[in-house]
Amino acid sequence: MKLIILDRDGVINHDSDEFIKSPDEWVPIPGSLEAIARLNQAGYRVVVATNQSGIARGLFNIVTLNAIHQKLHAAAQQVGADIDAIFFCPHAADDHCDCRKPKPGMLQEISRRFEVSLKGVPNVGDSLRDLQAGFVVGCSPYLVLTGKGEKTRDKGGLPPGTTIHNNLAAVVDHLLKSPAGLPSAA
Repeated sequence: MKLIILDRDGVINHDSDEFIKSPDEWVPIPGSLEAIARLNQAGYRVVVATNQSGIARGLFNIVTLNAIHQKLHAAAQQVGADIDAIFFCPHAADDHCDCRKPKPGMLQEISRRFEVSLKGVPNVGDSLRDLQAGFVVGCSPYLVLTGKGEKTRDKGGLPPGTTIHNNLAAVVDHLLKSPAGLPSAA
């Protein structure tokens, strides 16, 4: 099975320092959903792994998060894309859970549920914690420059082997070896 793990905010949709607190605030990054459709067409199963501490902070509840994810699924389906599963951590950083990235618990759960090793599985994120969580379990790290990606790149300290791309569409171009799309960043 070909699997890819994507962060949500800053990779699939625009991020906000104020959190994405409602379906109206969830806006896809141009080309991201079409990139997921291309992954599906190439035989990839697409899984989202996202920290959602806004729940612990009381900014929104699980019903609202489900509504946001329903909008994501519906928008994806409109362009022929399918997201197999969305895993999320509802905890705040000071809850000291095992599922909040950069800890690997959420990705380990993906491995268990899909009964697959994550060694070499592409893990796409815009923050260091996204890449760290995947790296610990053997994923191949891909940093996108959307969302917090430029700041993450500029801070440095990326896991060994991290490749940097302009956006999710460019990652997919790289994975599928397609000449179309934006070139990889250096």
